[in-house]
Amino acid sequence: MSRIKIKDNSRTPKKSLSGISLLTSKIADKTLEQLENEGIFVFPEILRDADDITKDQMILQSVNNYYLSSNVMGFMGLGDEKLIVESRFSDNGQDFLFQYLLERVFDVPNIVDLETDANNDDRVFNLLVFIFPHYLKSAIRKGVFKTYVRKTYNDSNVKGTIDIARHIVKNTPFVGNVAYSRREYSFDNDLMELIRHTVEFIKHKPYGHKLLAQAKDEVKDVVAATPNYEMCNRQKIIDANKTNTIRHAYYREYRELQNLCLLILQHQKHQIGMGSKKVYGLLFDGAWLWEEYMNSIVGEIFYHPMNKATKGSQRLFDHNRGLIYPDFISRNSEARVIADAKYKPIDNIGNKDYLQVLAYMFRFDAKKGFYFYPEMGEEEDAVMWLNRGSTYEKNVEAREDICIIKHGFQIPTGIDGYSAFTEQMRCNEIKFLDGIYGNGRKL
Repeated sequence: MSRIKIKDNSRTPKKSLSGISLLTSKIADKTLEQLENEGIFVFPEILRDADDITKDQMILQSVNNYYLSSNVMGFMGLGDEKLIVESRFSDNGQDFLFQYLLERVFDVPNIVDLETDANNDDRVFNLLVFIFPHYLKSAIRKGVFKTYVRKTYNDSNVKGTIDIARHIVKNTPFVGNVAYSRREYSFDNDLMELIRHTVEFIKHKPYGHKLLAQAKDEVKDVVAATPNYEMCNRQKIIDANKTNTIRHAYYREYRELQNLCLLILQHQKHQIGMGSKKVYGLLFDGAWLWEEYMNSIVGEIFYHPMNKATKGSQRLFDHNRGLIYPDFISRNSEARVIADAKYKPIDNIGNKDYLQVLAYMFRFDAKKGFYFYPEMGEEEDAVMWLNRGSTYEKNVEAREDICIIKHGFQIPTGIDGYSAFTEQMRCNEIKFLDGIYGNGRKL
């Protein structure tokens, strides 16, 4: 088995990935949209309104003798070849940060141990299982899936097509019943049965009931819709869904859920990545993960508009013109503060970032703005006061009432063990909040 790790937003020599040449030939220079169509799961699913990640973005872009990685983290596999894209803010060969962000954002128990888990297939598999409730809730919002199915009967109330062969077998000698079948519009179909099998499979995991509790109403809907569920039919249901995939655009969420269920259930048969020519994997937008993690820390003092989910949209101008989604808007309207989460080092926060936040500050009459970024050193907050005046009049000077602060969240380094890393992150979250409040003052 060939397993190679790289960092996001990095440059990697092509020769160093020669051990996974089949996989790189499948994913290099392909956009996220193309990879999604091939079965790769990308978080978040809604990319059309994203500022940090687009459907045209590539996981690996070929430039001369190098591959350039992007703002994406996760796992991909093809047969025995595996590629892990870690966070560039991790150290010591252990990506504790990525693991911690996943746990906090998705509110799940310990998902993956990137080092102690010897089986990389199990690592990917665990991630697939833990995102199941998210995809289930997203699909059920469209209502329980209903479609035409052919059902067989053997009674005296004939309504459908008589099945001669089955009738002879079941009704000889004739006692009044007739074997027949008919098409019915039913909730109990192959797709809902597949989802039910996945639910039952997860239930038998040690963490199963806690995990499914995140979507308990949706699980009840699935159970109610599948009264004919039988565990012995699992392979038959898998085969039926592999043959008949959901194609209608309206049921896009169900198509994604169908693909996820197939990956989860087929892993149980040791088929995931074993001799298959199909690429599989799970990718996360690093900027989105960081922004959602920041929201889990500062959510009590900031509103959080979400451009990818089109929630909390704001407008620059009247008549609904100038759509904007500031990352964070303080709940205190008397002394409004704007904040922007940046998954990049402090030195990479530059002109375009400044213009964006200043526009948001002007729109909301804010005198203070923040950049929330990951910091691996001991950097002090960088306070930048807005200038007034012009170089033409030679009267440029710093104002004393408007500023933007680069406020870094310190990522622990040199930590042995994930438990110690988690404990240090919790302490740093408190320090991070204290720095926003500023010596106890109310934000």
